[in-house]
Amino acid sequence: MFLNCHTYYSLRYGTMSTRELCQLAESNGVNQIALTDINNTSACLEFIKLNKNSDLNALVGIDFRNSADQQYVGIARNNQGYKQLNDHLSEHIHEKRNFENEAPLLPDCYIIYPFKKISITRKTDFRSNEFIGVSINDLRKLKFSEYRKLENKLVIFETVSFRNKKDFNAHRLLRAIDNNTLLSKLPESEQGSLSDKMIAEEILLKGFEEFPHIIKNTEKLFDSCKVDFEFGKGQNRNLLVLETPEKDRERLVDLCYQKLPERYSDPGKKVLDRVKKELNTIIKLGFVSYFLINLEIVNYARSKNYPFVGRGSGANSVVAYILGITNVDPIELDLYFERFINPNRSSPPDFDIDFSWKDRNDVTNFIFRNYRHTALMGTYVTFKSRAVARELGKVFGLPKENIDKLSQGFYDFKDLDHLEKLVLRYSRLIDGFPNYLSVHSGGILILNESVHNYAGTFLPPKGFQTIQIDMNIAEDVGIHKFDILAQRGLSKITDALEIIKQNQPNAKIEDIENIKLFKEDPAINDLLKVGDCMGVFYVESPAMRGLLTKLQTDNYMNLVAASSVIRPGVSSAGMKEEFIRRHRDPEKKKEAHPVMLEIMEDTYGVMVYQEDVMKVAHIFAGLDLDDADVLRRGMSGKKTSKGQMEKIEHNYRENCAQRGYPLKLTNEVWEQISSFAGYAFPKGHSASYAVESYQSLYLKKYFPLEFMVAAINNGGGFYNLQTYIQEIRNCGGKIHAPCINRSDHPNTIFGKDIYLGFGYIKELENKTIQQILENRQFFGQFRSLDDFIDRIDISIEQISLLLKINAFRFTGLDKHELLWNAYFKLNKSRPKSNQALLFKPQHREFELPEFEFSKIIEAYDQMQLLGFPLCNHFDLLAEPMHNTLTAKKLKHHISKNVEIYGNLVDYRKTGTSNGKYMYFATFYDILGDIFDVVLFPNAAEKYPIRSDGIYKCSGKVMCDLGYVSIEINWISRLTTQTDPRLVGSNFKISLK
Repeated sequence: MFLNCHTYYSLRYGTMSTRELCQLAESNGVNQIALTDINNTSACLEFIKLNKNSDLNALVGIDFRNSADQQYVGIARNNQGYKQLNDHLSEHIHEKRNFENEAPLLPDCYIIYPFKKISITRKTDFRSNEFIGVSINDLRKLKFSEYRKLENKLVIFETVSFRNKKDFNAHRLLRAIDNNTLLSKLPESEQGSLSDKMIAEEILLKGFEEFPHIIKNTEKLFDSCKVDFEFGKGQNRNLLVLETPEKDRERLVDLCYQKLPERYSDPGKKVLDRVKKELNTIIKLGFVSYFLINLEIVNYARSKNYPFVGRGSGANSVVAYILGITNVDPIELDLYFERFINPNRSSPPDFDIDFSWKDRNDVTNFIFRNYRHTALMGTYVTFKSRAVARELGKVFGLPKENIDKLSQGFYDFKDLDHLEKLVLRYSRLIDGFPNYLSVHSGGILILNESVHNYAGTFLPPKGFQTIQIDMNIAEDVGIHKFDILAQRGLSKITDALEIIKQNQPNAKIEDIENIKLFKEDPAINDLLKVGDCMGVFYVESPAMRGLLTKLQTDNYMNLVAASSVIRPGVSSAGMKEEFIRRHRDPEKKKEAHPVMLEIMEDTYGVMVYQEDVMKVAHIFAGLDLDDADVLRRGMSGKKTSKGQMEKIEHNYRENCAQRGYPLKLTNEVWEQISSFAGYAFPKGHSASYAVESYQSLYLKKYFPLEFMVAAINNGGGFYNLQTYIQEIRNCGGKIHAPCINRSDHPNTIFGKDIYLGFGYIKELENKTIQQILENRQFFGQFRSLDDFIDRIDISIEQISLLLKINAFRFTGLDKHELLWNAYFKLNKSRPKSNQALLFKPQHREFELPEFEFSKIIEAYDQMQLLGFPLCNHFDLLAEPMHNTLTAKKLKHHISKNVEIYGNLVDYRKTGTSNGKYMYFATFYDILGDIFDVVLFPNAAEKYPIRSDGIYKCSGKVMCDLGYVSIEINWISRLTTQTDPRLVGSNFKISLK
């Protein structure tokens, strides 16, 4: 009979999970409790679900507080009351407004004011649904209070936040973290009481035996409340009926057959049967509007010329392909529709639609405008033990070096002092607690009714209301998300097209949607064959470049396979190497198990995709495709119905026995399925990504400079900016430092000249950049430093940055001379105005000494302001190189020991099976060509790679199926020349 119970969803306050709260009630013989987390309803649906068929009378509500100051508790009488509580909570969270001392009229709720609170506020008027909550500790004061006369308004009000003293200690630590204060300075007003623990029900009732009317009031309140939801398969709360179910069905069918000729000019029986089968299943399972809403979303994107990629399991649907939600042909790729929708799946269908990172906000805006009951999906960021150790170290007041030691794990437990051990002990206790609410990466809910029927909402910085529950409980109650995701690869494509039109207005650009043309272009496929994919979405990493080279990838289907082969499931099981061997040598295919080869002829008997699990289960064991998909999901660790996996395994074994397979073969195939499924990649995902890769490859092949400028304007990709700049040089481009008259905020291109954007200059303010660009747009280019000073209101600090990066080099004057002139001429007190001056002021000329240009000083200024020099890094070496071996010549030194100089591009440290580690690293040579090296554990231990710079690499050249790399014996990082302005010091600087 507890009306104020907290879980750890009372963020940075509560100390137990929802399930642990229910177990606590059971262990104390308590059969009536109300979950009332502080300003949060995240746990309510789970709480109702856990107790749906239990003996516990489970009420839900909210503990409304300003920080730790309790105002009142709301208990939902019914589902409408639950919505009213969420409305009230969300309104205050959205407006960042404190809760008032008194609740508004919430007719379907009970409002309970703590006795301590009303003793201060002296509230006298109570609505019919308002009560005074009295704890055992309050009874002494109640006897002498005027409120004792309000017998029908008094209810038992014991707070439950902790199970024991350990929980209470953890609570105090959480409160100290929340208040960013030392534990010793945590105010009592910001924490709960040690007495906020659950006690046995008979003890509670004994405490109130002198006040039977309070017990009766409380029981009456509990008996009059019931909030209920249906959970599990078949719930479908978010798929809107746009008009009527019948009209929706007609619309989907009509659209599908109208658009069919656009995808299949001469559809055969296979296509028509598949379309009919899919439409029947979609209609039967009630997913018609799911397709129609996704179609509306992508049609809006098309109307705005926003590129998008429809992927996820939705790529397995021919209906989705015909409607234009995806560009993956499931017939061509032999993709099973049952991977997407089937009657035995407990989870909803899933379209992942990728938009450009620049366009997603507008698409989200469209969804919120177009559909009334919409919210982003929430997710919880949890405490991680090492991060908690850092926070707790601060709370305990430990020195920084001790905190670093604990959070990084560099310690011997027996050497730690008492406080350090406490930090670790409570770090483990708090590990996994929800820390704060965040936004799911792409999930959007579109509901039939208000989102507040299910939980409260909050407003993240972008201003879209976000629900206080995550996808797991949302799916249980039938709220299925639409995945609207963002990526930079798509904006590279659209930006590249715009840049081409500006830089080469007469160039012929193919329709970027004409994927068939790109797939059949030998010049594009040749880029894949040699791994020349820098900047290309999904295939530019060193590992992917190496795989494409080994596979000699020269077609779409092979690229689709490569996108999956690179994944951990195939790779870690050793099947990646087996796939490569069988692909390169037809004789090796004979090593495949005949059954597997027959089933997966296109991948040489190697399981590569998630769908292969279904294929093997269906063809080998005779399971129907619905059960085969459930098997795939269960093997992947995803949720299935209770007992479903056991039943399917039984059917699998029984079918194998009926087909006469030896038990050894039956077990062998089952083990292969089991070990593979958890890490496999869907073929539809791979195919969708491959389509986008071909679009980027077309641009890279025929418009390399424009494509690479678009790439770096969109944040690059796998590599750092310097690597992409080197690639631009390799493509014939010339990189220039920012220029007052040629640069924009992003990078710009004029012919083959690329000017870095003002946005790269560290500490250059946005308002300065904006002023320069606007003034230049209205009044033309700047003619001199004097002209710039007359037109731009700028501080000496800001103009110094522009001068140091040599942005006024068009004047032909040394930047040091210009900097001296700027100091002399800049008038800090002149009025701020962007208006052109009617009469130009006369500028004095100053006689200055002659300055000498230095490439080294220029490089160091660029490193300071841009983060890297624009000259060749090798020109900055303190000592000359002793040989001229380059990456292109490595193929002539196979199995020989060589020495080569390289500028580090990227490195990856990875563990080995025996607990040691090794490095994979990528460098470019003095000519800008890429080469890869590997440091096995012995070399990795002696020569760890820790920072960027130029290295001398010594090792043996290896060739694996055409992919050349170096197995390192030793590696040494070289020093660079010192900044001449620091001569006399021992100062050395790393190239970053």
